[in-house]
Amino acid sequence: MESILGPISGYLTGLGPSVVLPVLITIFGLILGLKLGKSFRAGVTIGIGFIGINLVIGLLGGQVGPAATAMAEGLGVNLDVVDVGWPSSAAIAFGSAIGAMIIPLGLLVNVILLVTGLTRTFDIDLWNYWHSALIGALVAAVTESFLLGLLSAAVHLALVLAFADLTAPIVQKYFQLPEISFPHGTSAPYGLLAIPLNRLFDAIPGLNRLDATPAAIQKRFGMFGESLMMGLVLGLLIGIFGYGFDDPAADSTAILTLAISLAAAMFLLPRMVAILMEGLMPISEAARTFVQKRFPGRTFYIGLDSAVAVGQPSVIATSLILVPVTLLIAVALAPAGNRVLPLVDLATIPFVVAVMVPIFRGNIVRSVIGGGILIGAGLFVATWIAPTFTQVAVASGFALEEGQTTISSIVDGANPLTAVFFAAARLGVPGVLGAALLSLGAVFAIRVAMARRDRAAAAEAAAGSQEPSA
Repeated sequence: MESILGPISGYLTGLGPSVVLPVLITIFGLILGLKLGKSFRAGVTIGIGFIGINLVIGLLGGQVGPAATAMAEGLGVNLDVVDVGWPSSAAIAFGSAIGAMIIPLGLLVNVILLVTGLTRTFDIDLWNYWHSALIGALVAAVTESFLLGLLSAAVHLALVLAFADLTAPIVQKYFQLPEISFPHGTSAPYGLLAIPLNRLFDAIPGLNRLDATPAAIQKRFGMFGESLMMGLVLGLLIGIFGYGFDDPAADSTAILTLAISLAAAMFLLPRMVAILMEGLMPISEAARTFVQKRFPGRTFYIGLDSAVAVGQPSVIATSLILVPVTLLIAVALAPAGNRVLPLVDLATIPFVVAVMVPIFRGNIVRSVIGGGILIGAGLFVATWIAPTFTQVAVASGFALEEGQTTISSIVDGANPLTAVFFAAARLGVPGVLGAALLSLGAVFAIRVAMARRDRAAAAEAAAGSQEPSA
């Protein structure tokens, strides 16, 4: 089976999400009853949107990476585990034995959960199944069992789908995305942890009254509160902190280039997301009609990459502030045992905070504090798994660069679910089986909580409709 699926998985990996997703969207649109022309146009438009988003994220990475390196050198940091970023992590995951099986496994798990009613999200973002493949590959490496790795990947998929269901109403309301959820392996677990953090922030005097949404900031600071001006100012601060003025001519050029690049990212990302949403709308409307006709009384969500949320002003502003904050946290935690130097994945912090921000109601201060706490804790996870991560990378054919001996990542290496599954794998068969049972229990508990929430919403709507008109 692996010999058959391996080349297919490798081919899909080579194509990338910007090519694979338009094909899948076109097929999905036809299944939903759209005409070929409309379905194909929607798929191509979504692909164009993803290319635009990736170009802007690439711009961020190309400008933030050198500033981060300069900042680390200026602080005299000597962290020996290199953050190779999500592109390398995805290639490592798809290149593993689990990765060869992950797409058919993911579809099977998704269909079973939908049919049984345990989850509502139909995840069409097959590319991001790589997150579950990486979890499975790590477990397989620790336990030396392909089957336990496959089981862990399947359970991880189920958990991410359940987390997406749980946060879907908040995501839909905040981002104005009806019938959409984010079953993204990076975003969904952080969103879950943001819920108790937000309750904690609500109990802290001062913080619970602070309105730090983009609208409030713009109202207070006028032009300098606009998103592009925030990008400009943050770029100047990051550049000054990173480059300093050892060589005034060269450093001032780098600082000003970084500033205008971050302003451009703040300005362009929402427009790229708008292009993606233009393609998504006919698919979303067709899905709503399809579900209402064939499954009356049931609710389904379309699972998408959280890239559709990264252009929102609070998300991108939080992410830019977290770039220097993450580096400072990494340095501060070095004496406590952190060995990871955040680099490549600094540009993908928007995906880490994408579901956290709506839970924090767009409050940038809360989002930065919450993001800093969770990313800081995640650095210890990334350090802990680094030897196994490197082992899986080499076994998948990943070539370490000169000077690299141990690698990890922030996006998935520091992820809360990575910690759970890696700890379970270290306990052997009982640990993996125990984690699987507890995870399935969590999926069921989330389903019960959602049913309770639905009943409360229905009762509230009924009570509202019975009130006499004025």
